[in-house]
Amino acid sequence: MRRLRLEMARTHTKRSALNGRHSSGRSGKKPRRHIAVIGAGAFGGWTALYLQRRGARVTLLDAWGPGNSRASSGGETRVIRGVYGPDQPYTALAARAMQLWREHQKRWRRKFFFPAGVLWMADSAAEFERGSLPLLKEAGIPFEELTASQMTRRWPQINFERSAWGIFEPQSGYLLARASARAVVEHFLAEGGDYRQAAVMSPAGAALDSEWRTLKLSDGSSLAADSYVFACGPWLGTLFPRTIGPHFASTKQDVFFFGTPPSDSRYNEGSIPVWADHRDHFMYGIPGNEARGFKIADDTRGPAFDPTSGERVISHRRLAEVRRYLDYRFPGMKNAPLVESRVCQYEDTTDHNFIIDRHPAQASLWIVGGGSGHGFKHGPALGEMVANLVIRDEMSPANFRLSRFKRRPTGGKYAK
Repeated sequence: MRRLRLEMARTHTKRSALNGRHSSGRSGKKPRRHIAVIGAGAFGGWTALYLQRRGARVTLLDAWGPGNSRASSGGETRVIRGVYGPDQPYTALAARAMQLWREHQKRWRRKFFFPAGVLWMADSAAEFERGSLPLLKEAGIPFEELTASQMTRRWPQINFERSAWGIFEPQSGYLLARASARAVVEHFLAEGGDYRQAAVMSPAGAALDSEWRTLKLSDGSSLAADSYVFACGPWLGTLFPRTIGPHFASTKQDVFFFGTPPSDSRYNEGSIPVWADHRDHFMYGIPGNEARGFKIADDTRGPAFDPTSGERVISHRRLAEVRRYLDYRFPGMKNAPLVESRVCQYEDTTDHNFIIDRHPAQASLWIVGGGSGHGFKHGPALGEMVANLVIRDEMSPANFRLSRFKRRPTGGKYAK
C-alpha cells in the first residue's frame, strides 16, 4: 500500500498541475467527460482503468482500498476457468479475460495468472459439465475429457471414488487476488487516473435510488461527475435498497488453508491442479502457492452477512465438514492442520447472473455487481465491456439488465 500511496501522491500533483493549466479556458479543448467509479475491486478497478484508456477523466473511490480484507476482491487466490454449464455468457467472457490477464502480465512485467490447470470431477449424469463442452470448444479454451481411471493414473493422490469422468483445462488455473487488485489501481494511477480513499455516505431512506446530483463522501467532501459507475460489491444492496435490494444477497463464506505434509510436494502446484468437485454440492480448491497451504472451500451459500461490521470468524461446523471431505477426497492430507482461514462474502443475485445496467431513475448512473463468488476472473474483460457501454451510451446484454428480474424466474448455477 505504501507504493500505492506514493503513486497516488505523484498522480495528484500531476493532475493538479494539469487542472491548473486547463482552468484558464484558453486551451480551446472540449472538457473530458468525468466519470466516478465507486469500488476499486475486480469490477470497479478494471472498469476505471479502461474508462481512463477510453479518454475519460476518471475518479476511483474505495472505502478501505483495493484488495482490503472486507472486499470480495481481497484474499490470496481465485480460480480462473471456462466450465460454466450450458446456455450462458461466462465461458466466452472467461476466454477474453484469460487473454487480457496474459497481456497485462506481459505489459506490467508482473505475474498474476498461474496456469496450473483446472480439473472438474463429475458424476455420470453431469449435465452441467456435459453442457460446458460445446462452449469451451467455441471459446477456444483447451480441454480434455478424462475417464476416472485416467484421472487416477495422472493424479494418484486424489481419491476419485464416485467421480465417473472429468474435464481438465490445462491452460486455466488461478489468479492472485489482492495483489492484482492493487496492481490495477497502481497502473490506473500511472495512466493518469485519480484515486480517493473514501466511502459514499448513503443518505437516510433510499435516496440513492432516486435522482440526485452530488455524492457525499465519508471525508466530508462531495463529488460531482457526468456519470457514475457503482461497482461496490456486497454494499450495492444497501446503497440501492429499492432497485438492487430485493434481488441481491450478501452471504458469509469460509475458506480454509491446510498444511501439507513435510517434504511432500504432491499437493503443491505442479503436482496437482486447481480442482472442482460437483458431486453432491460444489467443493473447490487450489494447490498450495507461496507456502500458504492447500486451499479448500465449500461453495454452498452461507448465512446472511454484513460486509462492514460482520465478525470474520470461521464456522467450526463448516470446518468439521470440510475436514471430513478433505480426508475422503485427499487421503494423504488426513488430519492435516489448519494453518490459515479466511471469511469472505459472496454478493449474489437471485438468478446468479451479473448486474450491468443503468439505474432506472438516473440514466447517468450504472450499477455493476453480483459477482456471485465467480466474478474476479472476469475483471479485465468485464471492465473492458462496461467501459465501452458507458462511453458509447449503449444497452447492456439482456441477461445482465435489471429488467430481467420482472420477467424471469430465479434459478441458474454459476459456481466459483
